[in-house]
Amino acid sequence: IMRYTQPLTRAGDALEFRYPANRNTPTAPVTFTLTAENGAQFRDAVSPTHDVAVRRDRGRMVVRPVVNGRTDLALLLPFAERDVGIVVSTHRAATSEDGYFMLRLSPGEVETSKRVARDVTIVMDVSGSMSGDKLVQAKAAMRQLLGTLGPADRFRMISFSSSSSLWREGWTAATPTELRNATRWVEELRANGGTNIADALADAFRMTPQAGRLNVVVFATDGQPSTGEQDPDRLALIAERSTGTRVFAFGVGHDVNTQLLDRLGAAGRGSAQYVQPGESVEDAIGGLAARIQYPVLTDLTLKATGVTLREIQPIRLPDLFSGEDLVVFGRYRLSSVRNAAATIEITGRRNGRVERYSTKVQFPSHTESNDYIPQLWAARKLGELTREVRLNGRNPELVEEIRATALRYGLLSEYTSYFVTEPGMAPPIVAQGNAGGRLIPRDQVASRSVVSGQTIERLSGADAVAASEAARARRETASMAQLQSAEKAAEARMAGVPAAPPPSVRADGSATAAPVEGGQRIVAGRAFMQRSGVWEDAASGKQKVLEVAVYSEAYFALLRALPELKPYVAELSQVSVAGKSVTIRLTSKGETQLTAAQIAKAVTDFRGPTREP
Repeated sequence: IMRYTQPLTRAGDALEFRYPANRNTPTAPVTFTLTAENGAQFRDAVSPTHDVAVRRDRGRMVVRPVVNGRTDLALLLPFAERDVGIVVSTHRAATSEDGYFMLRLSPGEVETSKRVARDVTIVMDVSGSMSGDKLVQAKAAMRQLLGTLGPADRFRMISFSSSSSLWREGWTAATPTELRNATRWVEELRANGGTNIADALADAFRMTPQAGRLNVVVFATDGQPSTGEQDPDRLALIAERSTGTRVFAFGVGHDVNTQLLDRLGAAGRGSAQYVQPGESVEDAIGGLAARIQYPVLTDLTLKATGVTLREIQPIRLPDLFSGEDLVVFGRYRLSSVRNAAATIEITGRRNGRVERYSTKVQFPSHTESNDYIPQLWAARKLGELTREVRLNGRNPELVEEIRATALRYGLLSEYTSYFVTEPGMAPPIVAQGNAGGRLIPRDQVASRSVVSGQTIERLSGADAVAASEAARARRETASMAQLQSAEKAAEARMAGVPAAPPPSVRADGSATAAPVEGGQRIVAGRAFMQRSGVWEDAASGKQKVLEVAVYSEAYFALLRALPELKPYVAELSQVSVAGKSVTIRLTSKGETQLTAAQIAKAVTDFRGPTREP
């Protein structure tokens, strides 16, 4: 057992701890325990890299990874003194690019008087196909939702089959007597008839949201519209025209129109979730009920002074609920070559009042720490881009953005090549197939609909539900553990697909190249694949190439001029790294001498004319 002490760095309203794993020692995984003796000063620790278990013991906070491993561990210990803590972590290994940030909002326990009052509308499908266990579970879910309502809340209930039926006109205060009356109405529901989604949505959005209250619609169905209006676009417009309403849509089984439900979930700041056959409707809706029980802030906005924040994911910030951290990813751009001392401000509304929370953050011009952030940001972006394709259809620019993002960050997508492993190899993120050790362009895979780029927009069926859930998992990714789970699910969707690629192809799928023989690595947020002994940057395109011999005079001069190359040469002996307009290859052959002018040009080409270290 090794015990040691280290000073922790400040990350906004939290302390940040890192434990670097020794990846080069093939020993058993390291077991790890962190103990904070003054645990009352902190909220529960969270990790953007691992699933962790937190235990409180006589004033101490004890933190352990759920699964011990060989990867770097990062922990955040949010301070407990603020209603809403703001924690910011950053990464910027290459000064030729914008940096990356992860922002975590950590709400504390909020007094009942400070919680946002809610107006909750429960809309439940009771058509004939919901008979049996599904209806039993749906009733239990409605009871759970009713059980989470507080004295300041109001509610409405709607059931629908061939037509829509309201329990009562207008809003009802969530008093114990009225909740008992509503429960009796739920118990009397019976399943029969068709599926009139149009009438149900019209009734659900008939009431105008009241300022100062959080308006929530929970909508659940197990089928496609069979009565009344059936066009998904026209049906979705009913919800999209209602501003200020949060819609949480649930699809039960595979016979649902995923495009419709996804569009309902995209209205406002809600979501769409699917309950697989055999899964519990009660558990799914009950989980949502618990999560949104105590709103803290609504209508959130993010503002930065001293640094430019861009490409923020999610694009529209969801509401903040007590007991649940809100995690945001994005890019940052500095106005000069120096570190930026910035102020991050979060503005939200609570019961009609505007509230602001801010913290001071250092945005560095260069840092190799937190190299998990780029992939997490890219996963969020891919999830959003994929949803956009599903909702609005494909266009060449959108497909190219998905392809480039997936390739650059080593993630799976319906439009890019993916790596197939040799037996016994275990790269961080892979997809299955039968071509062993090659990059396979998606358009050359003889595939079923689950991986065909032409079927990403399919509306219903198991494949459509799986694709929608995969996109949602990526949009909600907040840690490397969650990302690995999402990528494994995507890998499972693509498993067993017969592949018939050419003998070998390029990473971008556009031309032939030598086979990939050594796996895939993610270093400082970039994906690399080994080919002919060199780790190739997956983002390399048709740029000019500067090849320099490793350990030569030119090699060391280049590293001094471009220190952002150091993370890659530290992990990968021979490597190519793509810059703005040049790819630098550091291999056993190449230039051994470079003039000062050549090095200066390489720096400008790699970083771009306006970027400096």
